[in-house]
Amino acid sequence: MLKRLSLTFWIFLGMAAGVALGVWAPAFAVQLGPVAAVFLRLIKTILAPLIFGTLVAGIAGSGDLRRMGRIGLKALIYFEVVTTIALFIGLAAVNLFQPGAGMQLARTGAEVAAALPKQTLASVLEHIVPSSIIDAMARGDVLQIVVFSFLFGAACLAVGKRASPVVGFCASLAEIMFRYTHYVMYLAPLGVGAAMAVTVGSKGIGVLFGLGKLLATLYGALAVFVVLVLGSIVMLARIPLRGFLQAVRGPGLIAFSTASSEAALPLALENMERFGVPRHIVGFVLPTGYSFNLDGTTLYLSVASVFVAQAAGIHLTLPQQLLMMLTLMLSSKGVAGVPRSAIVILSGTLATFALPMEGVAVLLGVDALMDMGRTLVNVLGNCLASAVVARWEGADFRNNAGI
Repeated sequence: MLKRLSLTFWIFLGMAAGVALGVWAPAFAVQLGPVAAVFLRLIKTILAPLIFGTLVAGIAGSGDLRRMGRIGLKALIYFEVVTTIALFIGLAAVNLFQPGAGMQLARTGAEVAAALPKQTLASVLEHIVPSSIIDAMARGDVLQIVVFSFLFGAACLAVGKRASPVVGFCASLAEIMFRYTHYVMYLAPLGVGAAMAVTVGSKGIGVLFGLGKLLATLYGALAVFVVLVLGSIVMLARIPLRGFLQAVRGPGLIAFSTASSEAALPLALENMERFGVPRHIVGFVLPTGYSFNLDGTTLYLSVASVFVAQAAGIHLTLPQQLLMMLTLMLSSKGVAGVPRSAIVILSGTLATFALPMEGVAVLLGVDALMDMGRTLVNVLGNCLASAVVARWEGADFRNNAGI
């Protein structure tokens, strides 16, 4: 019976136990800080190899860019437009509702403000290019890792067959890091429980109100994105709503219950092909979207990063927020379709902008709940992307109003 209980269940259980410890035994709860710190360190070890492996293998393994032709170009344009909209919806929501206001993390606003670099256009352009990829990986600088990985993947693509051993290594590295992430996530109930215990024990039960506001802000923003953005795309592309909802219902439930886009992929491929998306389109767009079209994840990252800044008591200027959005826009392309991997990207972004890593520990307390919603939106967005590209290629869905 215990073996059949999902990891999400154990994370919820750990979260509840942590809250209980923080309320009833605060002195003991604050001593659990090293447990949460060990889990956070393990999360940080995933960052560089995961981004490098997934991006290089995805770019170099896509084949000759010229042969990808119009389908690849249309898909990539669609991905970038929609994920950018998702980022700015998240940014608008977190600035409007201020879910982090009133919370106090370990570092004060003045300390964070002093640590933040003074950004100019020249410094931004200089910063995004690493002087040493080893140094960038050691520091966990997400933006520099992503830029290097994009250029490295493009170089592998240009070299052709001679780069096959390197591309194969990167593909294997990505698979190994998927498995490594699963192993680390087995410790998530302990890490989450310890993080919640330390947070509640040191700051009081009132901190949960801020987390509740964050959860409500995220789900509200996700709902706005689905209804207004994805709904508008369905109408503009003239995709049968009833048939599409029936096609994505199964994959969506799998994604929401497991918080894993990968778990939903086989059924999503099958259902979208039955819906009328040609096999060569759905076979390209859906897997590619798992690296380039994570709408729910990118929206979450924009909400969570500014939430941490608010909780630290620092007001980020609009240029600083826009630079953070650029970092997230690029780094989200390396998020693997495995549970809770967005927290890895978030930790790298916080380190890049000198925001307190304690924010990750606070977010871990409700990350399981947030992961379910953002993964569902990821799957919905990718299924819709395959249908839109198919429509642009002349597919006819009139016989699939209900499947």
